[in-house]
Amino acid sequence: MKFKALLTGENKSAIDDFFMQMQDDFEVLTTSNRNDDVVKHLEIFQPDVFVYCVNAESVKDFNKVYVLKDKLQKEKIPLVVIGPEEECKIFERVAINAADIMLVKPLMASVIAEKIIKFLEQKKAEEEKERQQQEELKKQEEERRQEELRKQQEEEEANRRKHILVVDDDPRMLRLVNEQLNENYDVATAISGKLAMKFLERKHTDLILLDYEMPVDNGPAVLKKLRENPDTKDIPVVFLTGITEKSKIQEVLVMKPQGYLLKPIDREKLFKVIADVLAG
Repeated sequence: MKFKALLTGENKSAIDDFFMQMQDDFEVLTTSNRNDDVVKHLEIFQPDVFVYCVNAESVKDFNKVYVLKDKLQKEKIPLVVIGPEEECKIFERVAINAADIMLVKPLMASVIAEKIIKFLEQKKAEEEKERQQQEELKKQEEERRQEELRKQQEEEEANRRKHILVVDDDPRMLRLVNEQLNENYDVATAISGKLAMKFLERKHTDLILLDYEMPVDNGPAVLKKLRENPDTKDIPVVFLTGITEKSKIQEVLVMKPQGYLLKPIDREKLFKVIADVLAG
């Protein structure tokens, strides 16, 4: 893997080393010592490292690089300074803590490349570790948020009045059941299976109390339609009926309703069955 190095400075021999002896390790580009040029090349070239090859620069030149440090830090581009010992010392005095690596010549090109690459690989590993930590924190935060949302939804569901749909062709029975249940539940009624199915196309219910004997579609026919529809197949169904014939009861039980209560309705038994079914 080649790293991209943006070079500047008056040390021409150090810059030549990058082009002639480090071409296998670095893709290089040079820029002037004007900050506007440097910033432009940073944006266009997007280097992995900015290398300042110093040689008899003025304090003013060093100050220019120091001014660039904020830009380099923002872009997470390290600054490497290469040059003679005296020049490096002056740079350190002028641009305090600006250099991430200070390489004092004479150094072989291979040693310079090795030190810069080692630093960049370590930096890349640290950034990847930080990225993974941030991803893990984001994941944990999302899991925490989802858990809070789940608990909130569970609380809302627990506090929500359950809805019951009563299906019976006898208006008196509908009125009786409605009067018994409406203190504790939201109740809707339908005088036929057809109207019940229409209701369920638009609204949700938590439980269906279903009569057996009805014109057109009787209770078993309605239950069959409910179970065949993906949107209604999981709605609990309890039969309320006066049918006592064993064969008809068996016909219904094969379809696995959640309950089967005989009329006339025992209020306490009705409430218990409803509570048990809604509790899951």
